Amino acid sequence: MIEAALPVDISVVIPTFQRPTLLPLTLSSVLRQEGVSIEVFVVDDCPDGSAEPVVTACGDARVSYLRNPRPTGGNPAVVRNLAWPRTRGRYLHFLDDDDVVPTDHYAAVAATFAAHPRVGLVFGRIEPFGTCPPAQLAHERRFFAAAGTDGRRCGRLGERLGFVARTLFGPPLLVTSAGVVRREAVARVGGFDPRLGLGEDIDFFCRVMRTAGACFVDRVTLHYRIGSPSLMHDPDPPPERLAAENDGRTQLWANYRQRYGAAEFL
Repeated sequence: MIEAALPVDISVVIPTFQRPTLLPLTLSSVLRQEGVSIEVFVVDDCPDGSAEPVVTACGDARVSYLRNPRPTGGNPAVVRNLAWPRTRGRYLHFLDDDDVVPTDHYAAVAATFAAHPRVGLVFGRIEPFGTCPPAQLAHERRFFAAAGTDGRRCGRLGERLGFVARTLFGPPLLVTSAGVVRREAVARVGGFDPRLGLGEDIDFFCRVMRTAGACFVDRVTLHYRIGSPSLMHDPDPPPERLAAENDGRTQLWANYRQRYGAAEFL
């Protein structure tokens, strides 16, 4: 007789590309979580498989290694979509390979989902850290503190349209790693849009918020590593990045109008 697989509370998908020195800290923050069952998929987008020794060294059966057979050169939507259909968890966490999960975060998230059985997304405050200049880190902290304030305000307007409107037209409320998504919600929206090179996380969360609702929790839900220059707040971004960001935002608006109608968009 074959026993049924045990249920998994949280499935963690970690796309990675040439970060073998940072990935162990990210993995450690996941594996130390208590009070929930977890599984982890490390999806290597590097042709030389630089993350495989890291996964082998961690020696934890809960961690699986996948190498992308067709490396994208920097399309995280494709890499995440490669892994999430293989997962078994009730809830999915798409975690970047240099971020850190707060202690006991997954148990708190599972409790929040249980208390809000209709919502598809749980997210909260973001705490930046890193080796960037102090002035830059202070700026990032002010930015994410303001995002947290806006998240609380949007939550007072209900589970959907306040969050959606702010995500469509304002600065980001959250980054990819800051949200945990109910599996059914990921399946309903079809995962990430691989056509988007930048802003794919904004588009994904917007669709989840619109179809399944969101819950903002007033606690730190992510330690977010800041590089120098910051990808989000580079004071002198290259023209090609600005063009990609503008294209992503324009595509986000166009997709929303097509899915939900011009009247709601306006």
